[in-house]
Amino acid sequence: MLARLIARRPARGLARAYATQVQGRSQLLAKRPDDVVITFAKRTALGRARKGQLKDVPVDELLHALFKATLEKTKLNPALLEDICVGTCHPPSPLYVSRAAAIAAGIPVEVPISTVNRLCSSGLQSIVTISNAIRTGQIELGMGVGVESMTLNPRPTPEIVSTISQNAQAHDCVQPMGWTSEMVARAYNVPRRKQDEYALISHTRAAKAMKSGIFSEEIIPVEIRGTVISVDDTVRPGVTLESLASLKPAFMEDGASTAGNSSGVGDGAALCILTTRARAEREGWEVLGKYVASAFVGVEPRYMGISPVAAIPKVLAKTGLQKEDVDIWEINEAFASQFAYCVEQLQVPIEKINPNGGSIALTHPLGMTGTRQVVTGLAELKRRGADILCTSMCIGSGMGGAAIFVNEARP
Repeated sequence: MLARLIARRPARGLARAYATQVQGRSQLLAKRPDDVVITFAKRTALGRARKGQLKDVPVDELLHALFKATLEKTKLNPALLEDICVGTCHPPSPLYVSRAAAIAAGIPVEVPISTVNRLCSSGLQSIVTISNAIRTGQIELGMGVGVESMTLNPRPTPEIVSTISQNAQAHDCVQPMGWTSEMVARAYNVPRRKQDEYALISHTRAAKAMKSGIFSEEIIPVEIRGTVISVDDTVRPGVTLESLASLKPAFMEDGASTAGNSSGVGDGAALCILTTRARAEREGWEVLGKYVASAFVGVEPRYMGISPVAAIPKVLAKTGLQKEDVDIWEINEAFASQFAYCVEQLQVPIEKINPNGGSIALTHPLGMTGTRQVVTGLAELKRRGADILCTSMCIGSGMGGAAIFVNEARP
């Protein structure tokens, strides 16, 4: 079954477009004037949905606070921005509220903005969109942003007409994500105990990272309604295998996915500033890392969660990398069922994956996660003095994404 899900290699013309990338690790680490580089990468603190510090904060207010904090921190003249792309999933009229937030934060009306929705990879897609615009010479400086308020804008129930739902794959496209988790667990034999064991790794690592203050290196404090928000309120210390085992199934009575071994529901935003290396050097901006390549794939919708197993080989092939070349992996933990399957199929050491915990512990604000993984991964590479990051995630409706970034910041 898996063989059918792996996407075909890019056509020869597309492969030529990646000629500067398909050379392996040494070429990826080389520095060129036309590289797409990241000069700023931060996220807000995360808030637990319906109970946490951001539960009453709509997307426009969250974006406004992040834009303002970014401009204050970087001292960037906002008039230099040539485009902004915001990845988000479920707020109504997302373009209107994003544009309004940008203008209110002091970004001139002459700076355009767009929004993109590729569900769980929306934040990554925003980075890819800006990167592609830079690569093709349309712009030199832009922002890729991811944001979501799952408290105020929960996933609406998709509706399709009966003639479409009669197609089994189309029907599966719009089923709840928890249902897809159970389908993966059953089809690929991922038992409840294994799911809890993988979830415990996430909870334990995140609690350790919180205690040590690691996350403060990737969080930019934002002021909202007179309160400065700078610490995640989503991580739960003291989680044990026994406490996870005591939880009831969340989606099916006889299921194995629970509130403890599934990604949390949360609120937050993250942002990257991107430009060319030549422009960054000319302006004197610090280069944190560079964007190299991305890949998106489709898989059987009911097995949505296994898609990183298809997306990751595709992006590695584009860049000439082997799995062993990657120093840190940020693979989204939508559910422990799919995460466990992906880790074991990819045969990547768990020590390299989500070293400070993932979405099971931190929560998964849908539009934010793809950007957060880049922020988190680059911060970890900097701490380690390491080089290459691969991010990946499954995507609702039966898709997957992956991307390669290079760290250029040193401890």
